[in-house]
Amino acid sequence: MKVKRKDYVIGIAFVLPALILILCLIVYPVINALILSFQTWKGIYGTPRTWVGLKNYTGILSSEIFWKSMLNSFWFIVGGFGVLMPLSFGLALLITSKLKFTRFMKTSYFMPVILGTTTVALMWTYMLNPEWGAVAQLFKFLHLDGAIFDWLSTPTLNVWCVVLVNEWMYAGYNMLIFAAGLVAIPDELHEAAIIDGCNGWQKIRFVTLPLCKNSFKIFSILCVTGCLKVFDIVWAMTRGGPNNVSSTPAIMLYTQAFQYKLFGRSGAYSIILLVFGLILSVVMNRVFRQESDLYS
Repeated sequence: MKVKRKDYVIGIAFVLPALILILCLIVYPVINALILSFQTWKGIYGTPRTWVGLKNYTGILSSEIFWKSMLNSFWFIVGGFGVLMPLSFGLALLITSKLKFTRFMKTSYFMPVILGTTTVALMWTYMLNPEWGAVAQLFKFLHLDGAIFDWLSTPTLNVWCVVLVNEWMYAGYNMLIFAAGLVAIPDELHEAAIIDGCNGWQKIRFVTLPLCKNSFKIFSILCVTGCLKVFDIVWAMTRGGPNNVSSTPAIMLYTQAFQYKLFGRSGAYSIILLVFGLILSVVMNRVFRQESDLYS
């Protein structure tokens, strides 16, 4: 059937607003950041930009602080796959089961997401206070006074404190991702597995997990990209300190631009994060590729 010119015009008219938004809010900022990453600029309107080539990139990649910040992002990824994924999947199994009070459990588990990152970060900062925080008081009650110290000021340990708080916060959000995959599995498959003699664990291993592959792919992509650009919860709890030991690449991007006025180096940070995010997203898509895609 021949498509009329009028249909082309109508189609373009519907697509044009979205294209304009994409060009203005995504394509232009990325191109501008790419150009800025090869320059030096203090962020003051009217001041000249000086072309420095790859100097910003070489300075970042040869910086020990950058690789420490990448290591901190790596710990977030480890926590995401080692703690958040099994926790979220377990909660999804719980709320999609036939147990009572599942509606109450859904609301309770999703509550930290509703609170917001800054609220959660401040709440846990107060709870982890070594003098009057709830965790310190619990340790005193258990006569574990020797385990009480300033957790958020201790190198390495403060990163893991923030990682675990991050997993606690986003468990409910990722629970819904896995729950969507679980409810899409036909009940007949579970019944057939039971008839074939599968116990609870075997049913999860041979039926549930393979059919939730798309949910795991979505979780993996969101996890690795989110961990690379994590900023708010770390900034609210530790400010990247002490002495940048808990900084992430996103915090380095922010401080380089708005504290040290090195907008060119900040742009280089953004491009490096973009490239890492794209590479890891492609890897996750490759790892969780469906078998049917192998022959397409």
